[in-house]
Amino acid sequence: MADLRDGPSWRDAPHPVLLLDESGTVVDLNPSARQVLEDDRGGGGTRADGIPSWLAQAHRSLTEAAGVRADAPLASGEIAGRFFEAHPGPVTDGGTVWWLVDTTGRREAEASLRDAREQAAIRAMVSSTLLSSLNVPRCAEVAAQMAAEYLADAALLVLPPVGRRYPVTHALRGGAAEHTTQQMDPRDVPGLAEALQGFPPVPARWIDPGSLPGWVVPAGFGGAVGSVMVTPLPGHGVSAGALILLRSSTVQAFTPDEEAFARIFAARAGSALSAARLYSEQSAITATLMRELLPPTLESLHGVDYAGRYRAASDHERIGGDFYDVHPGAGPAQETFVVLGDVAGKGLDAAVLTGKIRNTLHALLPLASDHEQVLNLLNGALLTSHHTRFATLVLACVGREDDGRVRLRLTSAGHMPPLIVRTDGRVEEAATHGTLVGALSSVTVRTAEEWLAPGETCLLYTDGITEARGGPLGDELFGEHRLRLALEECAGMPGEAVVERVQMLAAQWLGSGSHDDMATLAISAPRTGPPVGVDSTGNEHPRRTP
Repeated sequence: MADLRDGPSWRDAPHPVLLLDESGTVVDLNPSARQVLEDDRGGGGTRADGIPSWLAQAHRSLTEAAGVRADAPLASGEIAGRFFEAHPGPVTDGGTVWWLVDTTGRREAEASLRDAREQAAIRAMVSSTLLSSLNVPRCAEVAAQMAAEYLADAALLVLPPVGRRYPVTHALRGGAAEHTTQQMDPRDVPGLAEALQGFPPVPARWIDPGSLPGWVVPAGFGGAVGSVMVTPLPGHGVSAGALILLRSSTVQAFTPDEEAFARIFAARAGSALSAARLYSEQSAITATLMRELLPPTLESLHGVDYAGRYRAASDHERIGGDFYDVHPGAGPAQETFVVLGDVAGKGLDAAVLTGKIRNTLHALLPLASDHEQVLNLLNGALLTSHHTRFATLVLACVGREDDGRVRLRLTSAGHMPPLIVRTDGRVEEAATHGTLVGALSSVTVRTAEEWLAPGETCLLYTDGITEARGGPLGDELFGEHRLRLALEECAGMPGEAVVERVQMLAAQWLGSGSHDDMATLAISAPRTGPPVGVDSTGNEHPRRTP
């Protein structure tokens, strides 16, 4: 075989090439190899003759293996700050030629790709973890813990101030997050005031760790602070806070790539915190409005028992188009004003109109004794509003007499007449009727007067009860007949038990089928009062007749 050094490829080869004899001594090397070894002269890990130790070891292993094989493993190592792969090949006289292929670029690309994949995985995990909680304190805890785990030795989240105090969540690597509040001047921390206002972060190298106030360094932080980074938490149009990252003096400073990754992390954390804060604000607003729209809790007023039950059309909703209210009189001698209504439709739109009707009726309480006037005023208010829905109502004025009976004045405006359950089991319908409100230019009604003896109940209900569709085949209405039969069995029962039984039977009839809003309200004359014809002192007096 001809000597490789005789051809032009030896001198012009694009890679460094070395020729070593069996003992590992350099026999010859091409100009590229000579330049590489000269650049590495005096570097660590080289022999006196300039051969890298890793190459000498690979050559010795190859020689001891009795010749060069075609599948001989590659050797790799560093020369002059660059990485090479050594490919062996046989030559004459038992020597070995080593071709050194520079793999620095490939290794750097692989490292960059690996880092990019790791960062992408972290970003995905950060996003999914942070967005899994809509609770602001919990979201801040997770963000601080993840920042300490992947970005620094310690992390602090400074949220927008509440009054003069700033909520701060801090975490050490591997530790739990803790919440504190700080009354401080953000200008004491370089870049913090700007970050809280949403300005771009200053480079980490511009911040002197020695200038940090004591509250920034969490208890348990190991050693002195070596480098600091402050970056904003971008929110939805406004800043969600700021992120402070701390590294100890034994760890290298933040690189430009790490700063860029920290800003990406901060953007994800800021978005999650903003979403959590927006959800909390909306939940608080919803809860406040809901308290005004939910049916009130009923109890005994001025010697009359009241009980109500409401079930919205959808199980995930708490309000709808059915409602009831009880407005007590100023004293026992004054009537209590009761209203039960049903707005056309269901869901939030119907609930909004329900709230308007309830507020209007509340404003008309001074006129509550004149049902027809109240209904006409309400009708005019609905006709002049932007709503196109109508409503049906039952109004009742309730007062207790000295003999224990309860006097009712009942007015139906397009609604089913109330049903009265007598002590002997008879169920009577109040003789009231009228036109609905919100549809015609005026309302015409007829008011009925009824009396309840102790133990008797008047039930007001919406059509969600009678029109509940179910039964064996799932297509039959519950109907007024079944409601009357159920009420006959409720003779003498307290109003609370009456509404519970009616709602229970309607729910059983429905099964799992869909339904409209269902509301029931019971007005009862309690049995606990003095017997009819006897006053509280035990003296007899004439029975009053209606």
